[in-house]
Amino acid sequence: MKVIYFDNNATTKVADEVFEAMRPYLCDLYGNPSSMHTFGGQVGVKIREAREQVANLLGCHPGEIVFTSCGTESDSAAIHGTLAAVPHKRKVITTRVEHPAVLTVCRDLENRGYEVIELGVDKQGRLDLDELEADLDDDTALVSIMSANNETGTVFPTERIAQMVTDRGIPFHTDAVQIVGKVPLKLSDSPINLLSLSGHKLHAPKGVGVLYIKKGTRLAPFLLGGHQESGRRAGTENVAGIVAIGKACELAADGMEDENTRVKALRDKLEAGILKSCPDSSINGDPDHRLPNTTNISFEYIEGEAILLMLDQFGICASSGSACTSGSLEPSHVLRAMGVPFTAAHGSIRYSLSRYNTEEEVDFTIEKMPQIIERLRALSPFVGQASA
Repeated sequence: MKVIYFDNNATTKVADEVFEAMRPYLCDLYGNPSSMHTFGGQVGVKIREAREQVANLLGCHPGEIVFTSCGTESDSAAIHGTLAAVPHKRKVITTRVEHPAVLTVCRDLENRGYEVIELGVDKQGRLDLDELEADLDDDTALVSIMSANNETGTVFPTERIAQMVTDRGIPFHTDAVQIVGKVPLKLSDSPINLLSLSGHKLHAPKGVGVLYIKKGTRLAPFLLGGHQESGRRAGTENVAGIVAIGKACELAADGMEDENTRVKALRDKLEAGILKSCPDSSINGDPDHRLPNTTNISFEYIEGEAILLMLDQFGICASSGSACTSGSLEPSHVLRAMGVPFTAAHGSIRYSLSRYNTEEEVDFTIEKMPQIIERLRALSPFVGQASA
């Protein structure tokens, strides 16, 4: 059975070009890039090339790029490193809809005595910037707000937010894991101080990420040890991963137009087809400001996990907006923050596309979805209650 993969916000296929670029550094060119000899030195040259490739995609200087193990490490390094640099400040501002890589860190800080403000969102997942402005004060050590939501695809006005924050002399960090490679960035002209990205979200392998640190930003090192990454992140470099993310960034820069035209058109066709053929379905998020590859659709009165199980029988991979915790099903924290009704939030499905998806895959999914929804609603006790 052919696999139809619509779960690219969770992870992506490693591009063939990326795999071929990294292969030599797994097998033949295994020298330590810090070594004095030529065999290791040639590896160091390749790391510099990868740093330039990442910087080209982000529109910044290569010296502002630090390689990490993943987006989660980049987020933690940005948050903890900033707070360590300003220990007299005890307030952090974030949002209720952040990825757990940020939200869990901030809630741990709250347990350790920091004041943490979680900004709310409206029914379309949009922030109230007046609320943010009112919360900024001299005790604010950091503001960390994602560029685009991983569940709904809603894109935040990051540049405007960053300007508002940095005008007050406060560092601004953004988790840009979902937006990098989909939306053009020019960080050299941006007020953003810190930005995180992850290789496996843009067709590089798992296990490599990047933290952008704007020149002049105060940040204590998160990992101490050797001199690697100019003393900002110790540890022998994951050379193959770094080469891979460099190549992936190069491909992303070349493919951004396709992402915002063909992939977006496929997303729109999939979304329109499902909404038309499946009654009591609706979009979650801001339909006008969202990632070109993402749609999050709620199906009233049925569980998202049941939809995913039936999609899987047809070889279709997607994600649910619900999570299973200790045997009880709870709607996602993002949809709860948006005020999506329980009957809809419980049955939310995220479809996230990539450049490898085809129109045939979209057509097949549109064909199967009404059958799945009709069958599950026939089994649901909530349908009868809703119409009673």
